[in-house]
Amino acid sequence: MEVNIADPWKNILENEFKKDYFKDLTEFVKAEYQNNECFPKGKDIFAAFDFCAFDDLKVVIIGQDPYHGENQANGLCFSVQDDIKHPPSLVNIFKEISTDLHQEIPQSGNLEKWAKQGVLLLNATLTVRAHEAGSHQKKGWETFTDAIIKEISDKKENVVFLLWGKFAESKTQLINIEKHIIFTAPHPSPLGAWRGWFGSKHFSKTNEFLKSIGKKEINW
Repeated sequence: MEVNIADPWKNILENEFKKDYFKDLTEFVKAEYQNNECFPKGKDIFAAFDFCAFDDLKVVIIGQDPYHGENQANGLCFSVQDDIKHPPSLVNIFKEISTDLHQEIPQSGNLEKWAKQGVLLLNATLTVRAHEAGSHQKKGWETFTDAIIKEISDKKENVVFLLWGKFAESKTQLINIEKHIIFTAPHPSPLGAWRGWFGSKHFSKTNEFLKSIGKKEINW
């Protein structure tokens, strides 16, 4: 696993790359990609950082695992490649955006356009074995992505964290709530969306906050 991350992300995370757990994680991921079909493609493992520059960061959305179906995962949480059917959680995300902001549901489920506007689409685990959800959990990725959240909390101000579901909400402990704003809601999956995801209005609330601090709103 080659860690090709652009500056200043690279400088910020440099210490993590030197730690034993990350070296072990790297060996694990290399072996998995050599011996099994894994997602996303190797070049896309760190795509969340490629598309969202640290200096432009405004919003963080936290997912759990990459999609484990063929040609779905592209390194951005909840996002899929162009021309791929929208997974159920993404369907519900788009439904909420449509209702919240009175706009049409996009044809493509590729969320690169969000990332390029300063939305970090961060999965807690950045890789997965094909058709085996959670197969790369508890191998070190969570330690790495927790460190990222902590660095963002420490080094930035007025970032909007969108935490959907109990797993994402557990990351609240890493965030300085005096410097940042957190919006929580049930997960947008069909299992939980009816419990309060629909009507949460996180997209308009995020834009209202960004506007209030003089930052450009996100074109969701």
